[in-house]
Amino acid sequence: MAIGPSPENSARERIAPTCRIDQPANCGLVIFGASGDLTRRKLIPALYLLYRHRLLPRGFFLLGAARTGMDSDRFREMVRRELPDDCDEGCWQQFARIIHYRSMDYGNVESYRAGLAEALPPLEKENGTGGNRIFYLATPPSVYEDVINTLHASGLANEHARIVIEKPFGSDLETGRQLNRMLLRAFREEQIFRIDHYLAKETVQNILMFRFANSLFEPLWNRRYIDHVQITAAETIGIEQRAGYYEAAGVLRDMFQNHMFQLLALTAMEPPSLFSASRVRDEKAKVLQSIRPFPLDRLREHIVTGQYGSGSVEGEQARSYREENGVAPGSTVPTFAAMKVWIDNWRWQGVPFYLRSGKRLRRRSTEIAICFRPAPHMMFSQSLGGGISPNALILRVQPDEGISMQIQAKHPGSRMCLMPVAMDFSYQRDVTLSAYERVLLDCMEGDQMLFVRDDGVELSWGLLSPAISAMETGRRTETHIYPAGSAGPAAADSLLEKDGRKWRDL
Repeated sequence: MAIGPSPENSARERIAPTCRIDQPANCGLVIFGASGDLTRRKLIPALYLLYRHRLLPRGFFLLGAARTGMDSDRFREMVRRELPDDCDEGCWQQFARIIHYRSMDYGNVESYRAGLAEALPPLEKENGTGGNRIFYLATPPSVYEDVINTLHASGLANEHARIVIEKPFGSDLETGRQLNRMLLRAFREEQIFRIDHYLAKETVQNILMFRFANSLFEPLWNRRYIDHVQITAAETIGIEQRAGYYEAAGVLRDMFQNHMFQLLALTAMEPPSLFSASRVRDEKAKVLQSIRPFPLDRLREHIVTGQYGSGSVEGEQARSYREENGVAPGSTVPTFAAMKVWIDNWRWQGVPFYLRSGKRLRRRSTEIAICFRPAPHMMFSQSLGGGISPNALILRVQPDEGISMQIQAKHPGSRMCLMPVAMDFSYQRDVTLSAYERVLLDCMEGDQMLFVRDDGVELSWGLLSPAISAMETGRRTETHIYPAGSAGPAAADSLLEKDGRKWRDL
């Protein structure tokens, strides 16, 4: 059934006039794990907003698939509960008509043939999709193999299909390679969309635009002018209900293999010869290839890990990681990590990249800080009597997406006194798409710019797997306990202090 116009204002009317948002070609979206948490909390609200703003294809349907036994009407009731109480009822009634559901066994070929293979053709004919199918794996990683292999065996993974897969992309180098081999047996690389939702945030996308569309900054983006780079992804929340996953993963697998290394690659990459997905991902891969391997006999000098203890976060008491439901009492799984990374190429030789990420920290903040070298001759030092902070460019990824430039200016008054001033740009919240809205649209359009390629997965695992293995088997580092609501373990500060630097405040 073709989608009619929404009574509400189109998102196209709210975007700057120099930007274009075109409706993708007609397609159907099949969500495996449709009764799960990811579908309810993220995918359904994102799809509803895309529908409301008339950004979905005119011919589009959603087919939920899961082990849970229910019919389409019950699935629609579940979907409705995830939407705001004040959502437009007329819009919801139209949206509900394109939602369908099938109960199935993920590893049973006959279940696919009797369920999906029979349900898809009439829906595709009704909506004029031409067989364009998107399979979204919103399932636990433990069933990826069943879904991928059975899609292949049932013949549903045809040349018109695309598959979307959520992290984690394996748990180490070998399992990452195994997952890639499995995917490539059923799909071509251009049909595979490995989601890293951090890459869909407005400020992350703007890194490329900011660097390569402004002649002011590109000449400064190198070892001559940049002293170091800090990349931070701090969360105030704990592990919530994910103890089973987190006990097996820890912060290095959960955040660094994907989010943190992808942010680093975007920040450090060379200008691509053409602004296309393949060329951009080529340059990101070159950065990962240039990262210096961690010295396994001196890991303490490069990686610090920690685990949150009890404390207070945003005025509320927070229990320790070991007290969380499902966590082993003596667990040493890290919930915080900081590391120093070197990129051995012409542009970045000698410039350290400091990465940190953790849970139950003082403030929620994801940012990239480009810290420039100080002025070569500080002519004001005698009159001011104190140090002057170097300039810094801050790319704020969340929660207040934007860009700020910290410079020094004279304080008003008769005395010679400098003060830091921020030149700030913030995105208006009503003109941006959420991360999941963006990645869903890009997948429908076949744009892989924001998605991770197979070599990107394997290169990042190749860097981290030896270090993780050394830490887990040889105790090459210590897991420091830090209070919930703090900036992390004190040992992370020494990682910079021994280089004469310090972290930006959290």
